[in-house]
Amino acid sequence: MTEYRDFAPRQRFRSNVALSPDGTRVAYAANTDGQQNLYVAPVAGGPARKITDYTDHAVRQVAWSPDGRALLYTADFQGNEQFQLHLVDAEGGTPRRLTDAAAQHVLGSSIFTFDCPSPFTPDGRAVVYAGNDRDAGVQDVLIQDLETGAVRRVESVPGTLLQAGPVSPDGRWLLTTGMHSNSDSDVGLVDLHEPDAPLWVVTGHEGKQLHVGGPWAADSSGFLLLHDRGGEFRSLGSYSLATGAITDLVTPAWDVEQVATSGAVRAWTVNEDGLSRLFVLRDGELVTLPELPAGVIESLCVAGEVLAFRLATATRPTEVAVLDLAANELRYLTSSAPSVEVAFVEPELIRYPTHDGREVPAWLYRPRGDGPRGVVLSIHGGPEAQERPQYNYAGLYQYLVSRGIAVLAPNVRGSTGYGKTYQRLILRDFGGDELGDFEHAVKYLHGLDWVDPARIGVWGGSYGGFASLSCLSRLPSLWAAGVSVVGPSNLLTMARSVPETWRPEIAEWVGDPDTEADFLLERSPVTYADAITAPLFVIQGANDPRVVKAESDQIVASLRDRGVDVRYDVYDDEGHGFTNRANEVRAIGDVADFLLTHLTSTADRSE
Repeated sequence: MTEYRDFAPRQRFRSNVALSPDGTRVAYAANTDGQQNLYVAPVAGGPARKITDYTDHAVRQVAWSPDGRALLYTADFQGNEQFQLHLVDAEGGTPRRLTDAAAQHVLGSSIFTFDCPSPFTPDGRAVVYAGNDRDAGVQDVLIQDLETGAVRRVESVPGTLLQAGPVSPDGRWLLTTGMHSNSDSDVGLVDLHEPDAPLWVVTGHEGKQLHVGGPWAADSSGFLLLHDRGGEFRSLGSYSLATGAITDLVTPAWDVEQVATSGAVRAWTVNEDGLSRLFVLRDGELVTLPELPAGVIESLCVAGEVLAFRLATATRPTEVAVLDLAANELRYLTSSAPSVEVAFVEPELIRYPTHDGREVPAWLYRPRGDGPRGVVLSIHGGPEAQERPQYNYAGLYQYLVSRGIAVLAPNVRGSTGYGKTYQRLILRDFGGDELGDFEHAVKYLHGLDWVDPARIGVWGGSYGGFASLSCLSRLPSLWAAGVSVVGPSNLLTMARSVPETWRPEIAEWVGDPDTEADFLLERSPVTYADAITAPLFVIQGANDPRVVKAESDQIVASLRDRGVDVRYDVYDDEGHGFTNRANEVRAIGDVADFLLTHLTSTADRSE
């Protein structure tokens, strides 16, 4: 009989994909040898070159220098998210560390998908990035001269997470994005020709609107951006420096996710009900593309006639892929597929009614054969994120389905991809109305004649872990088992312990820990821990800076104090999730075994 590790991908990718300026090489980070290291692969195909050899550090982001001779990347230690910048020769060698403060340093716009624009000035003499080294609670933008080490700082203020975008081709303007929240941001410009020039916000607005800066026009006359100023979904527009006007270019009834440009080529993706649709313009005309697998495209880059991106489907793990426009051909540069030889299951997109008349979209993975079957309700993190048809959780879904357990993965209120109104329903309502969405997911499952109502479990990580604990403690009669991975159990203590750059936003996001302690405790799973009856498995990274270990400690201690058996695994060398492949395979395998033990019938085990 197969085990979970037979379904685990051979490697996992955590960074963006970076295409060399000449379009011949792709750089990425993968845990092929256990830890997230930097690799460079030829676009034409062939073996990848391993550039770094970390065992405790994980490469997170990567970018090419304008001349293609060097790579700039960020890395942190054992998941602590204290990212530092490094510069290394593209052929390999000893990296040169550019930052050393105990702080976070990040490249590009960390929200959404503008990974590709270079963080270098066009002449390659300086790099632009963001960091909270001046004040742990404030993220500034910095421009570092690579020869002298001198740093120019563009200061931000509490409540605005400032991120560095690309520099205009003429070297004058630095684009920035200032995040006020996940659904409210502005684009700004810094004049690099004026040493003391202040930040010029060019998308000032009232209310909540999202603006994220993208690639520059070749003549530096303006830039592309994503925005939702005109409706529920994100459009692709262009900003003119001369007029200050935004002209809409693409306005679909879904979110435009990402855009990349090179010469006469512009490419973008649209998130249509969780699936990525790729569009390419060349010289203003739409290009007829080869048929691509139905899945998710991330980290889109363009150089010349080559597009590079990460591509995942529900039945194939994430791979680094290139689309050669000249040859009209898709090529995979990596091979991560597991060794197991079984027919994977395609999920069905369903919608179920919930308590306030809304319909909740969800992906249903159904095992082959007749019922009755156990089911896992899988709750994604974020919560402002989206469950999509990918080889999720390193193959966990497909393994469970192969063993006779179904998976229902909903996009409850707060999820992205379904309009900004739906996304914002979660604000200041953690543990509120979305609890009804979970309850109605179970009601939907009860209505399926192949589901065993007595064998429904719940699991998730981060916000999904919080939601799992909420389900177990506040809807205790519905569950046969539950798993929380790095999940907050106490919203009050979580609000007081999140990274300092998050704290100005926490009152609007979750609640004010100084003035609304009772409200936060009323919404916290730990308050209702005495009601938990289902077996519980908790996993935590000791170095997690977002959901600190004390969050898991609290719920475990509360249960053990009353004699409840709860399994608690702590990974001393991990943070908010896994960078070490062996740890991830072990943890997800243990989750799978736990769920199978509690949700599988004797008949299922004999199949």
